[in-house]
Amino acid sequence: MALRFTVQGDDEAETAAGLRLLLTLGLRKTLPPTDMIGNGWMARAVPRMTKAPAEDDPGRGPVASG
Repeated sequence: MALRFTVQGDDEAETAAGLRLLLTLGLRKTLPPTDMIGNGWMARAVPRMTKAPAEDDPGRGPVASG
């Protein structure tokens, strides 16, 4: 599942301020403030993707040597 966080504002400055809040939470910008041609402004951000450590893989259990 892909997560996308959207900020909508009445003008570029308001939308940019909302996007800055998302960036302070560790998200990364994917769409800078954009004029939606009469429907206000919009910007988007997504979570930063990191690879989980191998021990967090639910498909693998402990290995017993024998």
